[in-house]
Amino acid sequence: MDATAKVRRLRRPEAARRRFPERTLHVVDIENLAGTAIPTPGQVSNVQGLYLARLGFGADDQVVMAASHRGLLNAALAWPHARYRVRSGPNGADLELIDVLLHEDIPARFTRVVIGSGDGMFVRAALALADGGVRVTVASRPGSLSHLLRRAASDIVYLDAPRVAAA
Repeated sequence: MDATAKVRRLRRPEAARRRFPERTLHVVDIENLAGTAIPTPGQVSNVQGLYLARLGFGADDQVVMAASHRGLLNAALAWPHARYRVRSGPNGADLELIDVLLHEDIPARFTRVVIGSGDGMFVRAALALADGGVRVTVASRPGSLSHLLRRAASDIVYLDAPRVAAA
């Protein structure tokens, strides 16, 4: 067998790559969404309520939440049933979530990613996911959304904006 036949055989067709049902990965920077470095359990619950009201969760969806070591316990107690990542220091939570987005073969496992943060650090990851065929939604507070992240996303959902009833 020649080298081009081997390469052709190793590449997975698009249909084979999407063996799994459509599902969403939610990466949540709870510090950013709560607007504080150490959110209280009440603040985390409030963010979770807004998030669920705007985005909801499917049966096969997965949530990955990141916080510093100081805020992780409050986040985990108030928003159970997530996968938790912890890193302290400047942008620690952001870096943990970016690590997930860039190094866990997300395009092979998810059709959509919701980035729960307005931080511009997620731009590169959002663009890489979009290039991999993943629909990228950003969930943020209006006052904390980076204009570059807004441009990189397919959709924007503001958590604290009032819903407008259909006419």
